[in-house]
Amino acid sequence: MRKFLLVLLLLLVLAGSGGAWWAWRAWQQPGPLPEATAVVVERGSGTQAVGMALGESGVIRDPRIFAAAVWLTRKQGPLRAGEYLFPAHASLRQVLEVLRTARPVQRMVTLPEGLTARQMVDMLEQAAGLFGDVPAVDEGELLPETYAYSWGDSRASVVRRAATAMRETLDRLWKERAPDLPLKTPREALILASIVERETGKPEERARVAAVFVNRLKRNMPLQSDPTVAYAAADGGVLDRPLTRADLDMDHPFNTYRNRGLPPGPIASPGVAALRAVLKPMETDELYFVADGSGGHAFASTLQEHNRNVARWRALERQRSAP
Repeated sequence: MRKFLLVLLLLLVLAGSGGAWWAWRAWQQPGPLPEATAVVVERGSGTQAVGMALGESGVIRDPRIFAAAVWLTRKQGPLRAGEYLFPAHASLRQVLEVLRTARPVQRMVTLPEGLTARQMVDMLEQAAGLFGDVPAVDEGELLPETYAYSWGDSRASVVRRAATAMRETLDRLWKERAPDLPLKTPREALILASIVERETGKPEERARVAAVFVNRLKRNMPLQSDPTVAYAAADGGVLDRPLTRADLDMDHPFNTYRNRGLPPGPIASPGVAALRAVLKPMETDELYFVADGSGGHAFASTLQEHNRNVARWRALERQRSAP
């Protein structure tokens, strides 16, 4: 390679103005890339390896000319490892600018609200461009959010950021909580928020569902939350079948039909909205809710009213299942 560069330089000197024109054309002319493309430059890659990768991706025409240009412009800085986006028809000058000065491509991994720790670990393991093992993750430890990362980042680094985000968010919202809540610690708020997150997918219902559970806790009533029973029946996973009477009757610390108060831990990772709903619930005297058949819930303050709502829901279910 060094011999090729010396020969190239000699030819340019001997060619005089003609050589200068050729070099300028090779430096400035549009490249062969038909559309913007991201290319990964592996750590530890030498100039030849980078040139081969760019050539195989269609970014440059000739890796040898690329290598010569790198050497001739070496004072402008080294080529950096990472994933970079090259614009369509990038010239050799633009290619080297990207490799020396551009920010790496920002990839995204989204951890949705309401996932269990196992589900979040699975998503991180499948995220392309992240490397290394996922460290142990406690239930409810990670804040559901979209996290940016670059090719080559570690999965552990994303876990640390998500865990820090959950701690900081929970601490901030805890300081802003409503007075007289039956929650003694931020962890208790996290536990209840995980239940609210799993109970409703409607944003406008979160504070109301939270209020029902808060009112039940104040009266020492069992929470009777189906998602907690499902979590127990699936052994901390996701239940892939309807709940049964045996599930509701099982002796398990997460069975909130048999046990009063909060379960011993979260059942999923709640998002910011669910945390806020638990720490600032709606002001209401409602103690019950049941599905209303439209994706939402019917709420009630008395058992008599709740039983009527349950009867309506069961009638809807019978109509839907009728042939």
